Amino acid sequence: MKHIVSGIQPTGSINIGTYLGSIKNFVALQNSYKDHHFYLFIADLHAITIPKDRLKLRKMIKELAAIYLACGLKEERLSLFIQSEIPAHSQMSYLIQCFTYMGELERMTQYKDKAQKQASVSSALFTYPTLMAGDILLYDAEYVPVGDDQKQHLELTRDIAQRINHRFEDFFKVPKPLIPKVGARIMSLADPTVKMSKSDANVKSRIELLDDDNIIRKRIMSAVTDSEGKIYYDKVNKPGLANLMTLMGAVKNESLAAIEAAYQDKTYQTFKEDLATLVIDHLRPIKERYQELIKSDKLDDILEKGRIEAEKIARKKVMKFNHKLGLGRKK
Repeated sequence: MKHIVSGIQPTGSINIGTYLGSIKNFVALQNSYKDHHFYLFIADLHAITIPKDRLKLRKMIKELAAIYLACGLKEERLSLFIQSEIPAHSQMSYLIQCFTYMGELERMTQYKDKAQKQASVSSALFTYPTLMAGDILLYDAEYVPVGDDQKQHLELTRDIAQRINHRFEDFFKVPKPLIPKVGARIMSLADPTVKMSKSDANVKSRIELLDDDNIIRKRIMSAVTDSEGKIYYDKVNKPGLANLMTLMGAVKNESLAAIEAAYQDKTYQTFKEDLATLVIDHLRPIKERYQELIKSDKLDDILEKGRIEAEKIARKKVMKFNHKLGLGRKK
């Protein structure tokens, strides 16, 4: 069976923008690529390039795993695991560093951006792309789902794999990018000119997947619109309303034209009330499934099953690479 590999950082709560723009499409990928097995890991090693509170990090790791499962991923074709529980990820990262050039790492946009913003950066942030390359190459990934911010890292992974293959006769499968269908881009409810973000200091700017129903309703009802009072899509002159219409369309899988037609004679209040009810109803089964998982032993069982499945493949791959390089004792 062919493999698709992806990792997600446990960096905080998931808002509805991330769900509609990313997670929902990842679930759709699993439904589309039925002859592929998915290796999805919680990238906790990537998360510690900046210091984290250990208890909070552990909590976020399990919460994120539960949220992804609650959103509809199918367990039978999924190995869900925690990156740090597979030692081969760290081992492969170092081996790959031996085939990676300083200049390549210095050109990484993500590193350059963070280096400019921070007084000092860790060496782990600098070598971050080799850990990511190891994450992918360990599992002979056929495809890797990537967004715009990850394309450069995957290109480097492909370059490294081809460089090593030139020396060791196609040892690594060279992964291909899988560009998921672009999901809805949901903007801040408080400032529709910026993307909805978990780091926004204004909590009213976002809806988190686990928010209480009353909070969801209040935030939608207080979302920024305009004073015209007519419902039609105009991203330039009516960005607040356009954002709410985009949200409704993404949740209902309905066109903006259909929404315009349905609400041409309705008030903003009616539109917002309907949208709030729609979002609450859509998120309810996700929240219920999440609560079932987080309060039971099932989540640990799934993560343990994923760890065993992933470790079997990853350990074998890194040991083969060790032997190729002449490391250790070959029995």
